[in-house]
Amino acid sequence: MAVREIRVYPDPCLKQVCDAAEPGTEETRQLVEDLIDTMYEAGHSVGVAAPQIGVCKRVAVVDVSHSKLGQKHNHGLLVLINPEILERSGSKTMREGCMSVPDYTGNVERAREIVVQFTDRSGQDQVIRSKGFEAVAIQHELDHLDGFLFLDRVDNKSEIFKRKQ
Repeated sequence: MAVREIRVYPDPCLKQVCDAAEPGTEETRQLVEDLIDTMYEAGHSVGVAAPQIGVCKRVAVVDVSHSKLGQKHNHGLLVLINPEILERSGSKTMREGCMSVPDYTGNVERAREIVVQFTDRSGQDQVIRSKGFEAVAIQHELDHLDGFLFLDRVDNKSEIFKRKQ
């Protein structure tokens, strides 16, 4: 449909708590298509959330299947409408980056495994268990829906690194 411009911090949209999306509407369908197009066009992205393209709705897409870190454990393209994490277990620290914070990366501790409930692009309610890199990517994107960036999750600010150009 359309590749959209990624909002970059300190854009105020990135710090807002998003409103629920209405599954099945043309507006939500278009938003999902734009998110998918934007994620794949970036080439290196494994997820994009609606506030990153300036839409304050609870919608995100994740696909780690093309990343070497996500090839073993993934559900392919996930369209997450009004997602909610029901369970978290374990702990994993990974270096994260974000298209909305293009100049930095940081070490972030997240749950190793999660159970997430959401509505998919066809309007069906889903519950999946995700682990490893996919679980980290989902948590990262869902943070965007609550106005958090990965920088907000870095415990020690010495764990933020200037991205190599």
